[in-house]
Amino acid sequence: MPDPLPPRLLNRELGILAFNRRVLAQAQDPAIPPLERLRYLCIVSSNMDEFFETRVAQLQDLLEHDINSTTPDGLLVADALQLIAEDAHALVREKYRVLQDGIYPLLQSVGIRFATSGQWTTAQQRWARAYFEREVLPVLTPIGLDPAHPFPKVLNKSLNFAVLLDGTDAFGRNVDLGIIQAPRALPRVLAMPQELGEHRYTFVLLSSLMQAFAGDLFPGLKVLGVHQFRVTRNSELFVDDDEITNLRTALQGELRARHYGDAVRLEVAAGCPQALVNRLLRENGLKPEDCYQVDGPVNLVRLQAIVDMVAEPTLKYAPHTPAPLPHWPGATPELFERIRAADVLLHHPYDAFAPVVDLVRTAARDPEVLAIKQTIYRAGTDSALMEALIEAARNGKEVTVVLELMARLDEETNINWAARLEAEGAHVVYGVVGFKCHAKMLMVVRREKLGRRAPQLRRYVHVSTGNYHIRTASHYTDFGLMTADEAICTDVNQVFLEITGSSQFAPLRRLWQSPFSLLENLLKAIRNEARHASAGKRARIWARVNALLEPSVIEELYKASKAGVEIRLLVRGPCMLRPGVPGLSENIRVRSVIGRFLEHSRVFYFFNDGKQDVWISSADWMERNLFRRVEIATPVLDPQAKAKVIAEGLKVHWRCPGNAWDMDAQGQWKRPRGGRTRCGSHQALIDSRSP
Repeated sequence: MPDPLPPRLLNRELGILAFNRRVLAQAQDPAIPPLERLRYLCIVSSNMDEFFETRVAQLQDLLEHDINSTTPDGLLVADALQLIAEDAHALVREKYRVLQDGIYPLLQSVGIRFATSGQWTTAQQRWARAYFEREVLPVLTPIGLDPAHPFPKVLNKSLNFAVLLDGTDAFGRNVDLGIIQAPRALPRVLAMPQELGEHRYTFVLLSSLMQAFAGDLFPGLKVLGVHQFRVTRNSELFVDDDEITNLRTALQGELRARHYGDAVRLEVAAGCPQALVNRLLRENGLKPEDCYQVDGPVNLVRLQAIVDMVAEPTLKYAPHTPAPLPHWPGATPELFERIRAADVLLHHPYDAFAPVVDLVRTAARDPEVLAIKQTIYRAGTDSALMEALIEAARNGKEVTVVLELMARLDEETNINWAARLEAEGAHVVYGVVGFKCHAKMLMVVRREKLGRRAPQLRRYVHVSTGNYHIRTASHYTDFGLMTADEAICTDVNQVFLEITGSSQFAPLRRLWQSPFSLLENLLKAIRNEARHASAGKRARIWARVNALLEPSVIEELYKASKAGVEIRLLVRGPCMLRPGVPGLSENIRVRSVIGRFLEHSRVFYFFNDGKQDVWISSADWMERNLFRRVEIATPVLDPQAKAKVIAEGLKVHWRCPGNAWDMDAQGQWKRPRGGRTRCGSHQALIDSRSP
């Protein structure tokens, strides 16, 4: 009797942890420069913070509301949380082993040393004390615990110190524990003067200063121990759709509350007494499995500051300068002629982001431009694009910005931009309540006189897989398309009308749109390939997404595989589909690319009996993107642009496997055979732009 098929879906959260293992492998790769290996370690820590703040927090909420609730792969939530805890603990142990046994010795070998308080020389001790008394002590507020001073609810992810004490204070109270929260304004990593160390760079962590001098905050008491800890809290924002009258005001109140959400994880330094660990767990309403004792700093993310503090180019990746777009006219009205002549496709970060900035700046200053409409999901605190929109409003253009206030962890930045835009007279729309606006669209309306005809209005559009964020455009891979195609421009205008004008959905001519038509058209395209395969024709589906989690898409891919469709999927992060299962998915291959740049493009390719349909999109194949967000997928129609997307967005990652991982039927990730000795796709694309 044949073995039963494994469950059809893998677990999402375990897939996220597996992704972070692949990132952690970068920190262990001897071919990667030392400071970049440290950066990867910090990226894992940052990812894990968000994992607990969001995914684990959501599962805990589910369990609290329904003890019998299950995850999409069929596990009871309680069982899933247990598996997640076991896997997360193992990953955290491995992360700190890499830090202690790999990164620290490696950095010391190239002249970078971390000096703990027990290792300071007399001169270093004097410097450290002077710094502590001058820069740290004045801004600290120690809290001695007693009935009048209960245990404080510390900020989400803040660095804190539990100080074990012995003695009585000025009022005769017995004091056994004090809590110190390090203000976020204090740097966590300090560079000692070079003349004080034997190495070119000697760094001291703020935690080392606290270990050495915390007693100064409790004069007259005996310090028995100083132990750093950190609490991670649920960071989801809860806004009642039925009660909202002003989304911006509602969010401002929620942002303040985010810092004090329910605790989901406790991190303490190794050596913390068990009695203190138990008290910290009790005070935060956590269980023993929620505690992570770590061999190093609890706020490991902050070590990333060292990458910028060390001016040693040989210890980092060689600088990468995106290639300028050939024959691009710059920020001049001639760029509209260039877009009219042929679609312009940009592949960041290999191609410069400057043409996108040029488009908005030119539109802001060109007297023939009447209106600019743009969606903003993440822009960053300093943004030339946002400044250009503000300039356009000042210049009397009709500027409409769909600014998504619910962009996770960027809410406060977006609220600030909204205020500035509105102050200059721009129309600011905060997306659609209940549906995040994740689509990446920019539209310029220009009055043009072509030939002898009367002036007419023409639209120009830029659509993208990535955010209008200049900094991330330098290390996220994304496609952007500038076009004057009338059908695409009309569709983009229709989507803007739906968002800003509350109009009914109307069928679009070119675009697929969530939450209305994207999933339906995606499933139709998959079924179409299955029909071609069943008819004996060549059939192929290649796709590239950040996550593959939507069960209906997965089921259609399984059916297409059974029909004989060749399916290749590039999935950066979690993937709930099982590839290579006989009788289910033997024609499906899944690969993840982890390297110098963050894979962020979404590309869908269907052979379609030789027509080779190609789409670029803002949407992953996830429930939230297909049902609860405003997303678009745009066809790439220009033959040269289409060929570029297929070659650079898909094929190169299968041809150059040096930075690739392949998934097996059990959900395990392995390097392709011989892959590590071959060029990676990121380097291949960098080299393709070299003169």
